[in-house]
Amino acid sequence: MRRIILVGLLLVALPALAVIEPHEFTDEQLRERYQLLSAELRCPKCQNQNIADSNAPIANDLREQLYQQLHQGRSDEEIVEYMVQRYGEFVLYRPRWNAVTFLLWLAPVLLLALAAWIITASLRRRTPLESDTAVLSAEEEARLAALLADDKEKSAGD
Repeated sequence: MRRIILVGLLLVALPALAVIEPHEFTDEQLRERYQLLSAELRCPKCQNQNIADSNAPIANDLREQLYQQLHQGRSDEEIVEYMVQRYGEFVLYRPRWNAVTFLLWLAPVLLLALAAWIITASLRRRTPLESDTAVLSAEEEARLAALLADDKEKSAGD
């Protein structure tokens, strides 16, 4: 019975842990832009949460800055640029393609190509086993034949 009550209390309390937005919008378009931008900006502390879902104090500050900039009439590009200048490219879930982030975008392809090259090079350099390529001289063949004949005689005598 206690477990049922505890689970019930937890289910009632979970919505209280969600981020509560105190911002009021008079314009529905501003609300939509706010929601889109807050979903696209990453919380610097949480790393894998956007600022809309994060309860971290810095995410709250970012949401406040976003709200203020929207009400100041700034465009989405200006707001994103401000956030990037202040917090770095890390604040974007999808970093832009530039000289700093090109390696981030190309790293998986480059690592795959490097692995393929290493495997190919090692397979080409691999030498066949000596027994596969050994060629016996006439003297060595005669000695081998004599040893094999000797071995046959000994095994037949046993």
